[in-house]
Amino acid sequence: MKAKGLHIRISERRLNKLRLYAEWKEKTMTQLIEDWIDRLPTPETGNSSITPLPLKE
Repeated sequence: MKAKGLHIRISERRLNKLRLYAEWKEKTMTQLIEDWIDRLPTPETGNSSITPLPLKE
């Protein structure tokens, strides 16, 4: 799978909090964010109000 970039704007306070937490957990910020995303429930495909997720390459 090809990695893609994500640019977000957050406050300096939140960025510093994320950096400190990542250091404490001995993970990168990317690893933390990927872990959190992976914990999200997968939307049901029969729900027309949800945009379908792209298929994995």
